[in-house]
Amino acid sequence: MIGSTLLQGRDRYERVVEGWVDNSHEDAFTHTVRVHDESFAVELSAVCTPSPGYEVREARARALTDRMDRAAASRLAELRGARMVAGFARRLTELAGAGAGSSFFVDAGVEVARLARQVAKLPREATAAAMATGGPRACWDLDTTGWIDLPDSCFTYSQAGRALLEAREVTTPMVADLYSPPPGASRIFVRKRVLRLVRTGSRLHCFHSMHDNVHGFDIHYEIEVESGRIAAADSITSRLPYQGLCTEPQGKIASLRGETVDAGLRKRIQALVGGPAGCAQLYDLTADLLKLLTV
Repeated sequence: MIGSTLLQGRDRYERVVEGWVDNSHEDAFTHTVRVHDESFAVELSAVCTPSPGYEVREARARALTDRMDRAAASRLAELRGARMVAGFARRLTELAGAGAGSSFFVDAGVEVARLARQVAKLPREATAAAMATGGPRACWDLDTTGWIDLPDSCFTYSQAGRALLEAREVTTPMVADLYSPPPGASRIFVRKRVLRLVRTGSRLHCFHSMHDNVHGFDIHYEIEVESGRIAAADSITSRLPYQGLCTEPQGKIASLRGETVDAGLRKRIQALVGGPAGCAQLYDLTADLLKLLTV
């Protein structure tokens, strides 16, 4: 039987994640994330170097509700020197501990690492020249120059994606300030995510939306409570970094229909919706929902 401890005594649960990026330093950004529901709320602000370093220079966390383990907030200052690469989530978990609301600090730290993959510090003159004449292909080249870990992270940045970029009409909302933001600019990238669980009779509905400067995702899974089987899986993508290219792997969400929500599903979805043939955002949005469920 599938369920969630977050639905004890109620049929609906909602969590909101808000994040933004300020170009606060000549060679670093400040990423700020707030995570909250009706019981807990946290804020994490971290000064981090861009790709390829992804190093946390300074971190400050706050518990915004009284019921939380406030010691966890002070421990997150020890993130200084950590790199937001493999093993970062484990370090967050160690520092946050197991106190009340500690997982919210972990979620905030993971979101900081994701925001770091959305902004870069390339020479402004080169960015302006490329975008003035190159269109989506120039943005694609700037992406793979600005973020070292993009190649083969999803279909768009695979060799197959690049070939398709040359073969069909593609549009992009990417702008120069994401690659080369003005000094001191605030909120150059802003994101809001909403996770929602709704139990309706014998079905559990799982929703996750994400809207920011270049993404617009609204995904939905309908799960049979008794069997744990995913009966429906669908999404609306109102905005994509490369419309006509990122569009290609979105249909993979249908591959989760018939899957059983069990302890191994979070690993299986990497092959089903992620990887070089899939969509990194679709994978993250699905994985975050699965973290809220109990098998």
